[in-house]
Parts: sequence; C-alpha cells; structure tokens
Amino acid sequence: MERFSTSLLGQAKTLLLATDGSHFSDGAIQEAIFFGQACHARVVVLHVVHTEAESIKAANSTVMQRQQEMDPHLDQIRKMAQDSGVEIEVVVVGSSKPEKTIVDQARLRNADAILMGRHGKTGPLSLLVGSMTARVIGQGFPRVLVVPEDFLLTGAHVLLAMDGSPNSRMAAQEALSLSRTCTTMERLTVISVVKKDEGQPDARAMVNEVCAQCRQEGLRAVCEPLVQVGNPAELIVQAARDREVDMILMGGRGKTFMAKMFMGRVTEKVIGQAHCAVLVVTG
Repeated sequence: MERFSTSLLGQAKTLLLATDGSHFSDGAIQEAIFFGQACHARVVVLHVVHTEAESIKAANSTVMQRQQEMDPHLDQIRKMAQDSGVEIEVVVVGSSKPEKTIVDQARLRNADAILMGRHGKTGPLSLLVGSMTARVIGQGFPRVLVVPEDFLLTGAHVLLAMDGSPNSRMAAQEALSLSRTCTTMERLTVISVVKKDEGQPDARAMVNEVCAQCRQEGLRAVCEPLVQVGNPAELIVQAARDREVDMILMGGRGKTFMAKMFMGRVTEKVIGQAHCAVLVVTG
C-alpha cells in the first residue's frame, strides 16, 4: 500500500517525538521521520530521564549518565533523519514528572503534534509505559499520535470514534480534513457506541451528519456510519480490527470531571488494546 501522499498532520512545522530508547518506540520513530519528510517539518527528539534526586548535582549526574547510555539510540535516529533529509533537534532532560515535561517541551517548541510509543520498558528510568502515554494525553495537548511497535501507517482506512463530546467533534473535523488532503485514504468509518438502546437515535444522527458532510464535499473516501450498543472501548477496538483500519481517531479527555473519567478510561483502553495507531485530539 502506498504511503500518505499528503501527511495526516497537514501543514505541521514541528513534531515532537518522545522516545524511551527501547524498541517500543520504533513505530513512533519511523512515523516521525516519515511525517517530518512529508510535511518538511522539524522533528524534536525528546528523551526525559525520570529523576528523583534530592540535589541538582545528583540529578545532573543521573541525566548525564543516561544520556551516554542513550547515545547509540539517538545517533541512529540522527542517521535516519539525515538519510531522509529531515531536520532534527535532540533534547535530553531530567524531570520528576516526565509527562508534564513532554508536553511543556512540545509547547515550548510550538510542536503541532506529539508522537510516542504505546508502551515502554519497566524500571526507574521507564518513560513510555502505557500509564505514561495516558498521563501525557491527560495533559491536554491538542494532538498526540500513539504508534505501536513496528506499525506502518498507510492512511487507507481510518476509524473515527465519536461520543458527542466537544473533543470528539474536534476529532471529526480532523477526520474530514484528513479525507480532504490524503489521496490514499479510501474509507472512513464513523462509529458511536452507546451503553443503552435509547441512545441509538442521537448516536445515529451524529455519525450520519459526518458522513453527509463527506458526501456534500464530494470527498474521495467512502464514509461508513456505525452505531453499536455495549462497551465503548471493546467495540471500538473490535470494529478497528474487523475492518483492518490503520488508525483510530478519537477525542481525549474533556474539561468536566465526568468527561475526564469517561473519556480517560475509554481512550486509555483503546490505545492499550488497538492493533493500530491512535490519534488523540484534545481541545
């Protein structure tokens, strides 16, 4: 399958790649280099060393030691970028709150998206374990792309998961934008999962609205509306697998307490169980 002729990240100028140095980051590294090339974007490669040292001197020593250990991994990324003509900047910092530092660094450098792996290695220097990915998304950065190890995005089939929240509406706009710009995109499945039958009419109206807009704009991608009743995370993951989609697009945590609880759990479970990449959009 041909790769995206136009990147799903659109006119992105700066991408932040968070890596822990393990093979679990390989998929995210591959996509960061590809999107850097497709968008002519600069890629900031970030490794955050989890430090709990009591003194600045001890913390700096920990960071320097870890940076030396990371040098072969970072050099490999530099070579990949050089071979692809992608400009990169490598940053290694220490922090007691890695998830906050990842987002702070992305905002400091005006990154358009954060790319990261789904899981990471265990131990005191671990960074991109599943819970870390969820905590980064919980910081509310606008776009976070989570890529499984050894996964290759083609953009042929995208699944948009909607629940009616403002963030899922933003995800719908992202999906429509992707449909406009990616000539390799063939299908867009729009799914809404409700817990009770009485929720189906509203859910059906919502997914049909997105598909109607696809038709009105004459977009190339075929849009399939899908409403199901049951466990949201399980049914979203199953629909993605059954349809062999290569990316799930969904909203992140909302601003209210209940929205944070619901979307936080669903998003985290989808990321942890999906066979494909997940792009999380947050307002």
